[in-house]
Amino acid sequence: MSKRTRVRRCDAAAISFNESEDPEFSDADTLDALQNARTLLQDLQPVAFPTETVYGLGALALNATAAASIFSTKGRPPDNPLIVHVSSKKMLSRILPPSYKLSRTYELLIRRFWPGPLTLLFPTDSTLVPPIITAGQPAVAIRMPSHPVARALIAVVDAPLAAPSANSSGKPSPTRAEHVLKDLDGKIELILDGGPCGVGLESTVVDGLQEDGSVRVLRPGGVTVEDIEKALREEYGDDPATPRVLVHRRDYRDEAMEQAPTTPGMKYRHYSPAVPVLLMHTSSTPLTGTVTSRPVDFFQSLRSRFARPGGLKVGLLTPSDSPLLDVIPEIAGLEWCSYPLGPVADPAITAQRLFDNLLTAEREGVHIILIEGVVEEREGLAVMNRVKKAAGESVWLQRTT
Repeated sequence: MSKRTRVRRCDAAAISFNESEDPEFSDADTLDALQNARTLLQDLQPVAFPTETVYGLGALALNATAAASIFSTKGRPPDNPLIVHVSSKKMLSRILPPSYKLSRTYELLIRRFWPGPLTLLFPTDSTLVPPIITAGQPAVAIRMPSHPVARALIAVVDAPLAAPSANSSGKPSPTRAEHVLKDLDGKIELILDGGPCGVGLESTVVDGLQEDGSVRVLRPGGVTVEDIEKALREEYGDDPATPRVLVHRRDYRDEAMEQAPTTPGMKYRHYSPAVPVLLMHTSSTPLTGTVTSRPVDFFQSLRSRFARPGGLKVGLLTPSDSPLLDVIPEIAGLEWCSYPLGPVADPAITAQRLFDNLLTAEREGVHIILIEGVVEEREGLAVMNRVKKAAGESVWLQRTT
């Protein structure tokens, strides 16, 4: 049965947190919207709300029936685990096994990056956290969001919330309330509108539970690998026991975990709009034997490859100072639509704009989307993680300078 979806504005600036980590409100309408959301959540219904990363589709994490509503609403595969969101360290302690003690590394990461876009894996207690949350795995992914609306909502409900991105499974993650409404209108009752998300990509997921003590980055995101490495250096100094930071698929592979993941975003294709997406490599060295194309030749080939009656509309996602923009040819029957990703030197802006631009291009009716790759450093590592999952194919273009 279709639901009437309401959007209620929340003023993040009207929310603060005291020393006890409890929220305080200076706007009655914002508090009323959060209380409305609390009622729905306690009735085991999902609610969409903003975080600093992307908009989340939240439900009570410790109730299997509530958590199941996330999977049915999104069309999410049941073996794709969910991240649990808490509002305070006190709430974290309530859902961890009583015998578990934080490691020095986890204490550091929590101190430096919580609240914020960092998710940590913890041992799970299946008597507290339903197996539907973890897909039956022995670890549960937990984070504390820094967006005031998200954190206040969890505190008002006084219960952890499971919250993947608030979109149909496999689609680009929403970074604005209107993205959620376009996708999930009629499927949920309430969207809390807290404005555009600041980070624009999902949280970094870290596994620090392995016996070797290494920090394994399972999914790059809002906290960069460089941020984590810097924090570890400052904490451990020249100590030879300083944990190494290893990035999945860059520094190591774990095929078993990829088939039975402990965290979202590892097994299935994600972030794909309804039109073909092509990744253009311009800065990386192609693999041995890879054929490279001149940019002009590649662009001219699009008309025949993706022929459309009335002409082809191409969405172009590139850095705003990309050399490619100087060689875009005028081709009869082909219309260019540009969606700038910000300067090459600032991948944080690229991260913030990526999903928004993908969804905007789709909404504006482009027939194909071309995304220029960026250097896999800082936020660029997370950007390329998402782009590679969204793209159906890749092409290597010869350098233009």
